[in-house]
Amino acid sequence: MSKKKEKIDLNNLAPEEELKYEIAKELGLLDKVMEQGWKALTAKETGRIGGLMTRRRREEKKSGA
Repeated sequence: MSKKKEKIDLNNLAPEEELKYEIAKELGLLDKVMEQGWKALTAKETGRIGGLMTRRRREEKKSGA
């Protein structure tokens, strides 16, 4: 059983996706994601990304309001 891997165009992402990839890069997980996909991450890694995304969105709302 083989899965087709779609090439991700990092220059053409929705803002939400862009933030997710940016945080993955900062955490040193981008290579893993690009090679194996998001499912290769552990629950801890995924939670860390989600937590940082939430924090950044909250900070953006505070500074923008």
